[in-house]
Amino acid sequence: MKYMIALMLAGTATPAFAQDHGHNHSMPMQPADPQDAEEAAEEEGSGEDASPPSSAMPMDHSQMDHGAMDHQSMQPQGEGSPEMPQPMGQSPVDHSQMDHSQMGHGSMDQSGVVDDQAGGEMDHSAMGHEAMAMDIPSGPPPASAGSGPARAADAIWGVEAMRESREQLRDEQGGQTYFWFQGDRVEYRAREGSDGYLFDLQGYYGGDLDKFWFKSEGEGSFGEKIESAEVQALYSRAIAPFFDFQAGIRQDFAPLDRTYAVVGIQGLAPYLFEVDAAAFLSDKGDLTARIEAELDQRITQRLVLQPRVEASFSAQDVPELGIGAGLDTVEAGLRLRYHFAREFAPYIGIDQEWRIGQSADYARAEGEDPSVTNYVVGIRFWF
Repeated sequence: MKYMIALMLAGTATPAFAQDHGHNHSMPMQPADPQDAEEAAEEEGSGEDASPPSSAMPMDHSQMDHGAMDHQSMQPQGEGSPEMPQPMGQSPVDHSQMDHSQMGHGSMDQSGVVDDQAGGEMDHSAMGHEAMAMDIPSGPPPASAGSGPARAADAIWGVEAMRESREQLRDEQGGQTYFWFQGDRVEYRAREGSDGYLFDLQGYYGGDLDKFWFKSEGEGSFGEKIESAEVQALYSRAIAPFFDFQAGIRQDFAPLDRTYAVVGIQGLAPYLFEVDAAAFLSDKGDLTARIEAELDQRITQRLVLQPRVEASFSAQDVPELGIGAGLDTVEAGLRLRYHFAREFAPYIGIDQEWRIGQSADYARAEGEDPSVTNYVVGIRFWF
């Protein structure tokens, strides 16, 4: 009975038991009048096992591990169990429903502390360290960033070892050389009269900036002399991310042997048009030009439709070659190919050729039709 009276007096004198734990927990709780508590205890008698009222003991809540406390187990269980006396006029405090993360202990995850104390690893990701992350600078580097020696690693690893390492780095970061060969058009041509054939080959050897290009084209009719055949050898230099400047020589073997100087560009124009344009100056002083453009329209990942256009020009008439001044010939075709592999694709299509102006007159004089339709079957490959 003496303990009950002491606790009731302590609860009345110290309403801090029912206060919000968000207050300063480091303040010790003192009874309003310790003498009153002692007098109340003396009324019930005194004994050797008597202990001072709990309200007389200062409590420092800041040292308590609220994450490890099971407040539900602090309440007596079962029927007939004595209930904790509550201060008059206040409702009981259910600590199990309290959010201890708002009790002034910061944003630390108490469960992480308990796990760490139990031998596990602390989860620092829940302790608010992300707010301490530094902003990544967006300006230029300070001047001191480049003030060190240019070859500082030489002093550690040696000059020879670092020279070999730097050469390997240059090779791996753009210094490689490649070989590429493509049969762009290798096809059979069915047309009125005698059927024919055509080949269009090209390739290069070199790196990202400098290459040696080679090209070869030719066509003819079966059972007859080849109509045209040429080979080009070109030096190629990258002048833009998608374009190369090319210069070299061209040698024709049919219909006449003739040598040309070549200047041109080749690359990928906007909207993915592959363009090859060149001007030719022959050893006879004839100036001609040719431009080709093609576009791959992907229907599926393997099925591709390719429209293609080619036009030839001449600055003067060249009767022995059947070339007229101005626009000489125009060729337009449409090919549908299927890629069994990236490197191999058969195709079918249709191709139309026109000879224009004076060139058409030369064709008629030779007994040829200036307009020819070809139905083609061929393969495209590369390696």
